[in-house]
Amino acid sequence: MDNQGNQNLTFFHAPQTRSFGVLVLLKELGVDYTLKVLNMKAGEQRQAAYLQVNPMGKVPALLHDGALITEQAAVYMYLADQFPSAGLAPKIGDPLRGPYLRWMTFYGSCFEPAVIDRSHQRAAVAQGMGPYGDFDTMFNTLTAQLEKGPYMLGEQFSAADLLWGSALTWITMFKLLPETKVVQSYIDQINARPSVAWARAKDAELMAAMA
Repeated sequence: MDNQGNQNLTFFHAPQTRSFGVLVLLKELGVDYTLKVLNMKAGEQRQAAYLQVNPMGKVPALLHDGALITEQAAVYMYLADQFPSAGLAPKIGDPLRGPYLRWMTFYGSCFEPAVIDRSHQRAAVAQGMGPYGDFDTMFNTLTAQLEKGPYMLGEQFSAADLLWGSALTWITMFKLLPETKVVQSYIDQINARPSVAWARAKDAELMAAMA
């Protein structure tokens, strides 16, 4: 339902990047939006036009009624709260609200820094000085939650699953995580959703247009 603009919502997206998951989320939400596509290979994310939108030169980014929303977890949480009819975020007062926020922010505060440090073979910092402690503790904490299944919040599917499903798909593709059955099972479950198939086809269409 993109390119309608009825919600005054603009989504800045680059194919085959971390903004893919937001493309999936918008499909799940079923809301109208204007799609602005950036060609990363041509460096459009670093050109003046986009830097006026997001000075960090990153995607995903949203403009909604004049407000700028960036950073993955914030984008997911904002959209899921802004369009509650899809039921993708526990409401304030729901016992699952706290765990939902926990796992949304765990991605950027613990998981991604740990994976990046490990991929670059950086020496671990002293306990208490880094955002995640050590890689094994971070990974064991994540997998223990996934083992409870079927979703991050147990039986309730949420926007957190779209964030984690997309992130884990890309990261395991680049062999940056131990290949465990629980992680692969979770990835397969999320990727089986029709919204993911739709987004993959959309990204392929956008890539072909750029070529």
